[in-house]
Amino acid sequence: MTYQSNAAMAEALWGKMSQAALDVLEDFTKRHSLRVAFGELLYLDGKWYVTHSGLLRIATRHRCSGIQVRPAPGLSDPSASRWAFKATVYKSKACRGFVGYGDADPSNVSFLVHGAEMRVAETRAVNRALRKAYGIGICSVEEIGSVADPPKSSREPKKLPPQPANGNGHGSPKVRDRLCQIIRQHQLNPNLVKSYATDFCAVKALRDATREQVENFVAHLSDWAEKDRNALLCQLNSYLGQKEGAA
Repeated sequence: MTYQSNAAMAEALWGKMSQAALDVLEDFTKRHSLRVAFGELLYLDGKWYVTHSGLLRIATRHRCSGIQVRPAPGLSDPSASRWAFKATVYKSKACRGFVGYGDADPSNVSFLVHGAEMRVAETRAVNRALRKAYGIGICSVEEIGSVADPPKSSREPKKLPPQPANGNGHGSPKVRDRLCQIIRQHQLNPNLVKSYATDFCAVKALRDATREQVENFVAHLSDWAEKDRNALLCQLNSYLGQKEGAA
């Protein structure tokens, strides 16, 4: 993996980047060998984030001796879906350990993972401990909460009203047109959206999906993009490096 190939992949996914952003990417490529194509680094809203898989890759490469995770006493409340964990990373058998805490409750996780707060809290604890142990200065994407109300700007696109799925009627766009509108509006990678659509519709190629399946996917994609674009981007980036489905 070279910095040049990492930068090319990053700009193909997220567009032209500032020199400062590229400098950070170069540092993490050379020092930690993290790969954008494997979903180990994400660029969201002008900032770099490392992922859980990227941190585990660093730990594996440095022959991490072990990771211990336990509930944090007195900080969890299962009845309120509030969980807290303490993780300790041992870089070697002689290491005294690097500690990190992670918490999660319905107020600081995406609505899509409500009910899985315990697992989110555990992952956040492990990520913080790994970042301390190996000197990772950027936040992990799993540690950030849901972004329900992103900052508004003068260039924010207008919300599109619901559109009929078929092409009948006076000027009603087809399903494909509606999908393209969502991709442009929320600046999504069309190839990753296609891969996600193939999985969502449970088909080998998107052309094999029924109209109803595609309509359901488009409605799902639009809803998710409006409510939590960052969570959607994480889902889409999980398809990086995978073979794309046929159109």
